[in-house]
Amino acid sequence: MSKHNLDEIIRRSLEIRAKYHELELQHHGSEWTVEEDALAYLTDASLVGRNIMSQQQRWPKENSRNELEHKLGENVWWLIVLADRSGIDIKDAVQKFISSKEQLLIN
Repeated sequence: MSKHNLDEIIRRSLEIRAKYHELELQHHGSEWTVEEDALAYLTDASLVGRNIMSQQQRWPKENSRNELEHKLGENVWWLIVLADRSGIDIKDAVQKFISSKEQLLIN
């Protein structure tokens, strides 16, 4: 798979989330709600911040680069999942955001 194929990344992301739903059913008797997914995303987003601080020598943690890379990827994954569960096409959302910022800042 090409890392440049966003459709494939989205498909694989949603497939992985479906597998996690199966585990949630097995362990808790119900799938996580969208709100629980959002909370998990926010937790991971805060870990991106902490790992950035570590990378910049502003937080005492050794060798955080691998965890930072992992958490950045996980955050993108969560955003794809949250968009899907909210009925939003993530590609359209990003396109609209980029276009609005270009009009504001570039054009």
